[in-house]
Amino acid sequence: MKPIKYFLIAILVLTFTAPMHGQEKSYYMPRFAVKTNALYWATTTANLGFEVGLGKAWTLDVSGNYNPWKFSDHKQIKHWMVQPELRYWLCERFYGHFFGLHAHYADFNVSNLNVFGLGHHRYQGNLYGAGISYGYQWILNKRWSMEATVGVGYARINYDKYNCGHCGSKLNSGHKNYFGPTKVGINIIYVIK
Repeated sequence: MKPIKYFLIAILVLTFTAPMHGQEKSYYMPRFAVKTNALYWATTTANLGFEVGLGKAWTLDVSGNYNPWKFSDHKQIKHWMVQPELRYWLCERFYGHFFGLHAHYADFNVSNLNVFGLGHHRYQGNLYGAGISYGYQWILNKRWSMEATVGVGYARINYDKYNCGHCGSKLNSGHKNYFGPTKVGINIIYVIK
């Protein structure tokens, strides 16, 4: 087996055998939360997420991102993305450690970034895939929380490559299989009871 398969099996075993501390508590747990990722805002990407409780230790998180902007020198990171995630909380939902299984889909149109080997070309296409994540959520007060999360996984990237960011003819089409970070976030959360 490949190392990634061992890692996935370990996550599944941990998810279903981890002790469920605090599950016997009788107080009311939050059912719904609205969130935004501060790291995405740093890249001028508007984003909003919703998370709903499915059980004492399970939630479903769905986030969406949108970036329609063009910058000087025809630089752009235009895209939209949706990323649903099923989460298992080791303590109770909306507090403490969690593990997640997420999927993602995005359409993109990026140009003139000159990072990661992209050069001054324009790339347009889509990506899809899945991954696993880990995170931790801190309760700040009755309604506000903060969360840090990171995920790794796979993405299939299909693209058309163009000569330059503003103009130019299509150079070629291609695809790439990507393994690596697929999720990162510092989320500010408003909890709805």
